[in-house]
Amino acid sequence: MIKKLLKSLREYKKETIITPLLMVLEVAMEVAIPYILTLFGEAIEKANSNGMILYGSLMVGASIISLIAGMLGGKYCAKASTGFAKNLRHDMFANVQKFSFSNIDKFSSSSLVTRLTTDVSSVQMAFMMVIRTAIRSPLMLIFSIVMSFSKHPTLPAIFFVTAPVLTFGIILIIKNAMPIFKRVFKRYDNLNESIQENVKGMRVVKAYVREDYETEKFSTVSTSLSKDFIKAERILALNGPIMQFCLQGALIAIALIGSRLMLNGDSSLSVWVIQSMLTYSLQILMSLQMLSMIFVMLTMSGESARRIVEVLDEKTDLTSPENAIKTVSSGDISFENVSFRYSSHAQRNVLDGINLSISSGETVGIIGATGSSKSTLVNLISRLYDVTEGELKVGGINVKEYDLEVLRDNVSVVLQKNVLFSGTVRENMKWGDKNATDEEIIKALKIAQAYDFIMSSSDGLDKEVEQGGANFSGGQKQRLCIARALVKKPKILILDDSTSAVDMKTDALLRKAFKEELPSVTKIIIAQRIASVQDSDKIVVLDGGKINAVGTHSELIKNNEIYKEVYYSQNKVENNDGEVASL
Repeated sequence: MIKKLLKSLREYKKETIITPLLMVLEVAMEVAIPYILTLFGEAIEKANSNGMILYGSLMVGASIISLIAGMLGGKYCAKASTGFAKNLRHDMFANVQKFSFSNIDKFSSSSLVTRLTTDVSSVQMAFMMVIRTAIRSPLMLIFSIVMSFSKHPTLPAIFFVTAPVLTFGIILIIKNAMPIFKRVFKRYDNLNESIQENVKGMRVVKAYVREDYETEKFSTVSTSLSKDFIKAERILALNGPIMQFCLQGALIAIALIGSRLMLNGDSSLSVWVIQSMLTYSLQILMSLQMLSMIFVMLTMSGESARRIVEVLDEKTDLTSPENAIKTVSSGDISFENVSFRYSSHAQRNVLDGINLSISSGETVGIIGATGSSKSTLVNLISRLYDVTEGELKVGGINVKEYDLEVLRDNVSVVLQKNVLFSGTVRENMKWGDKNATDEEIIKALKIAQAYDFIMSSSDGLDKEVEQGGANFSGGQKQRLCIARALVKKPKILILDDSTSAVDMKTDALLRKAFKEELPSVTKIIIAQRIASVQDSDKIVVLDGGKINAVGTHSELIKNNEIYKEVYYSQNKVENNDGEVASL
């Protein structure tokens, strides 16, 4: 796991190496200062002016070097940790972009947001402590113990009494706090999910006057998170009193025992030695405390690191084969006994035994009840999922043999959910083709019946698009998404219920424009309205993931009960005498 994370260091390896080296220098200088202080004190007692100048200068020099090393260490540490976090977010985001729909199904969007933000920040803090504090504290502990024994053979034994007490207290704190911190990260996912749902569904919330309900739902998650943090922080707060107890106890013990030894004639002790011992005791106990905090941080970040590596390790199950085919010859589509299920653990197929042939340039309508797998069927064409059984061919070649980018460049899909990005109309249209000219964009807008409401604006193609296309109506967004798909100049155009918000007249104009302007493009239209598909060359009726019937409008109205029922429900009503009358 650590090896996987460290791959994201890349250009920040130099700073990562320099920081610990600077920490070694800083610690060496800090530990040397108390030692030099005792020599300075001895020079004072002997009235050695040259010695006082020498040792005084050494202390000043050591202090300056320590200060500079600490400042530079902080600078390089900050650069390394923030750079590491930047690369980690980039690597996670780049991997998510490669995910197939089946990969995305494994992670909720709220969980991915938490992993890219909170979890990365937690790992960043842990990394910062590892390359700086985790180097500094053990060195300070070891150097201080060695130097204290070099000044007196027995007095430092006091540390071996206070250190275990502090260590035992820290272990108890960590043991009780860690389970809470692990639980907190899972609650972050719930919090993000609550916020995301509320913001995206704000209009629905207001329309149904559910503000109080949503506020209560958010408060429940937020309060739960708050309680966990308070409980954990209360436990961690005990670290301070335990630390102070051990520190003050050590200082008192050194002062009492040291003064008694001096009074008993111990020639190796002096006021200056005791002073250095007090400094070393402070350094030793502070190092132990910092080591405990490092352990806490590493334990907390361990869960975050695991969640990050889950995303980094997730491999897309859809890849381009070796020697992939780079061109799509035509828009012919052939389903040959195709079955599909979303997971290998699923109990039944979503699509079962699909056999369907579509010629290039044909217009094919697909209708069926909600949940009949209409969208799933067309998602297989652009290989957003792979078929479970059977074979799906485009242009006479199995879709698995194509380069993924080439295949998807030749298949334009306008999804049920219309997504526009903040920017201008021109920028949104260029998602279809980044090199598209204004003339090509305008032509696509005309076919999609979006030309009038765009070009009537004084800004034209530079008209601003708010996030999610919030400044356009549902029907306008659908037409802009269709235009964006047309800019791509696909061989296959799939409209997945993407004219549901368009009025009947505009819908008819769209179909007419498709027929006249896109004669060679294979057009697949999924719709709930019979009127949207009745002019198609063939209509596919799906029922429960199986093809119930295939035919023209006139054939199906005579021979297929499902189609007939939908048609009459949409086009006829019963009069007062119970007779069916045309609308």
